[in-house]
Amino acid sequence: MNKRNYHQTMLELIKEHCSEEKVPKLLLHSCCAPCSSYCLELLSQYFEVAVFYYNPNIYPPEEYTMRVAEQNRFVQEFPAKHKISFVEGTYDTEKFYAMAKGMEQLPEGGERCFACYELRLRESAEYAKAHDFDFFTTTLSISPLKNAEKLNAIGQKLEVEYGVNYLYSDFKKQNGYKRSTEISNEYDMYRQYYCGCVYSKKQRDDEIAAKEREREE
Repeated sequence: MNKRNYHQTMLELIKEHCSEEKVPKLLLHSCCAPCSSYCLELLSQYFEVAVFYYNPNIYPPEEYTMRVAEQNRFVQEFPAKHKISFVEGTYDTEKFYAMAKGMEQLPEGGERCFACYELRLRESAEYAKAHDFDFFTTTLSISPLKNAEKLNAIGQKLEVEYGVNYLYSDFKKQNGYKRSTEISNEYDMYRQYYCGCVYSKKQRDDEIAAKEREREE
């Protein structure tokens, strides 16, 4: 069975709902400034975008502070055809750890990550519903390490649940990830070396230490 082309689906939705006369409001959940870069370059051509920084998974707090500041800076500096604004969600780490309970030892990219996708997308859908946005979506699909199939399935479910249109996406397609790295370099962005949570940091640190040991041997 062929996988659905979510990038093409996004373009079809844009063609259907956006025009020079009609500029819908989009809530864009963002995991970090580098990942938001290409997404904003593309989406701000068609939507009035509010970047929603809701990431209670980020560890440690100093890392969260650095990432949210970088996201806000990029929003303020990036020239866009249509308005881009910034909204910071609640940094409720207890909510994340309650969600991850029992899944602490699972490797990155599995069920714990899928639950984290839903945690952040659900908060985005709730905010979009409460503030009369036409669409919501997330930057997460730009990462080659994120499961776009799972992300879009969650988005589709929440679209039905909250009654807000979900903008399907696979932002890594059409050189989207490559473009995000180019824009990140142009703006001299801070680029983190791990996804965000304490579990991803430990796994990445262990991988780096193992490679260092290999070099020494």
